Amino acid sequence: MPVDFLTTEQTESYGRFTGEPDELQLARYFHLDEADKEFIGKSRGDHNRLGIALQIGCVRFLGTFLTDMNHIPSGVRHFTARQLGIRDITVLAEYGQRENTRREHAALIRQHYQYREFAWPWTFRLTRLLYTRSWISNERPGLLFDLATGWLMQHRIILPGATTLTRLISEVREKATLRLWNKLALIPSAEQRSQLEMLLGPTDCSRLSLLESLKKGPVTISGPAFNEAIERWKTLNDFGLHAENLSTLPAVRL
Repeated sequence: MPVDFLTTEQTESYGRFTGEPDELQLARYFHLDEADKEFIGKSRGDHNRLGIALQIGCVRFLGTFLTDMNHIPSGVRHFTARQLGIRDITVLAEYGQRENTRREHAALIRQHYQYREFAWPWTFRLTRLLYTRSWISNERPGLLFDLATGWLMQHRIILPGATTLTRLISEVREKATLRLWNKLALIPSAEQRSQLEMLLGPTDCSRLSLLESLKKGPVTISGPAFNEAIERWKTLNDFGLHAENLSTLPAVRL
């Protein structure tokens, strides 16, 4: 199954800012309580305190850490700096000079706030969730991607690369589809399977297969067209598949 199913909007917004967060988002994700400030206060220098505070907000809002602080909107930087009593946000330029500092801060945040990497058992749990949704529904892969992203953020799992998620979703959907086909293949009897295989062969008077002929519905409303529709129904009814029990299969997938 294809793995390049994301929309442009999904690709651009995954783990990134696409604009200034609104006031509600600022209050929900970037507000620093006293416990946050106590943790942040362990870092020395305004540049480090502002940097680690922004990383806390980013992982809450985006689900990941940013390596380039210039990608953080100005409103977010000012909102965070005011809470720390930092008037000059240009000190943030000094924070971005040392990559090791960002790594150390990310590790400290993961440990303190209990964020986890996308690894076992979380990969298994997400796979199980996606497989269940793929089996009982016929949701588009893009919707499953949004579901997976929300689930990861809810459980404080650092977002993996977008291709990691799209590949996982494609594999899960393919397994669910294969399971459906395997179950469907077990339903017909040997005689019914033989009849179904005959649908793929050409008819005597046409190069079209019988299956393709049966797919063609009436194009006009008339007596002959009605009679043809009845004959199509009789042909399909003769297979006897209408009497089979399909209750164990999700109706939306049939």
